[in-house]
Amino acid sequence: MRQDPERLSFEIQARDGLARRGRLLTPHGPVETPAFIPLATRGSVRGMSSREVAGLGYDLVLGNTYHLLVAPGPDRIAAAGGLHRFMAWPGAILTDSGGFQVFSLAHGSISEEIKGTGKKRQGLAETLDISEEGVRFRSYRDGSELMLSPESSMSVQAALGSDIALAFDECTPFHADRDYTARSTERTHRWLDRCLAWHAEHGPRRQAVFGIVQGGTYQDLRRESCEAVAGAGVDGIAIGGTLGRDKAEMAEVLGFTVPGLPADAPKHLLGIGEVDDLMHGIGLGLDVFDCAVPTRLARHGMALAPEPDQRFRIDVRKSRSAGDRRPLVAGCPCTACAEYDRDYINYISRSEELTAVRLLVEHNLTYMERLMSGAREAISANAFGDYRRGILSGAAPTGCYP
Repeated sequence: MRQDPERLSFEIQARDGLARRGRLLTPHGPVETPAFIPLATRGSVRGMSSREVAGLGYDLVLGNTYHLLVAPGPDRIAAAGGLHRFMAWPGAILTDSGGFQVFSLAHGSISEEIKGTGKKRQGLAETLDISEEGVRFRSYRDGSELMLSPESSMSVQAALGSDIALAFDECTPFHADRDYTARSTERTHRWLDRCLAWHAEHGPRRQAVFGIVQGGTYQDLRRESCEAVAGAGVDGIAIGGTLGRDKAEMAEVLGFTVPGLPADAPKHLLGIGEVDDLMHGIGLGLDVFDCAVPTRLARHGMALAPEPDQRFRIDVRKSRSAGDRRPLVAGCPCTACAEYDRDYINYISRSEELTAVRLLVEHNLTYMERLMSGAREAISANAFGDYRRGILSGAAPTGCYP
């Protein structure tokens, strides 16, 4: 691990068991942790302006290197002054490497993988080849062939001007056998070395680089990956890969992975954002999380809610919400809860009104920020265990709205 305050620094302010409250200091301001990161996949958080997202209390968003490479392209964004100016975002930006698309285009989404329905994609968007050089994709826009390598991934992220860039990696599916997973993990480590070499010579001086731990569900491979990434001179560490076929296996994999990471390094769990998974991850000492859950649920008419028996969500499109005068979540300060009731949200969501998606995105992001803010406050009060038990039992988040 390297320590460069001009690039990135991480301060741990309070601990409660393994859980910790901290502050990630970036060139675009501090990020309070534990933190959830909204996805600005194509340079926009779905349905909301950058000012509105910042107004909900968020300090950090995630841009998708692959999608921004396809359109509008890194040169156009660089000409606009970088992704911060292009999308008018005042806070910090983390960009992924495009490595996840190696997985998603070849095997489907993580949810499809867990359900056992994932399969190699056919059509315009697909992975054509994974080699030592990198990955050949077919563009989902026009079918043209694209090459993404460690060097080109870092070049795109440099043009985007993100505060934190992720090293290029391969995210293997949980059903990959040990031999393939071992070879893939070793290649990811070689790709990391190439990313860091390119960045040292060409990258922005103040852009941090996080390495990604892989290794599938194999304890020895995860341990070896922790050692390789921590010893590579990165600014922080992310845990990647599909972590198992279900939540129990994911908990097991995280249980033997996290202890192998440097104690004081900032730790990011990639692609995980269910309420119960966040509580578990914070309890292990993880600091940053990202996931499409809040915006994806909103598109399908679902609101995050303190309903553990319903996977912490309610489907407001169902008929039981018609005529229901209650807010989505009592005490929630978002516009959907403060000004409307379930009956109205049910009506406009079933009518496919864009207003419904916008209101539900705001609600879900408000819920997540209050959840994380409450966790930070609980850690400072040495009460995270009680807070986690309350959330998992159906208590509403207690964090303060900005």
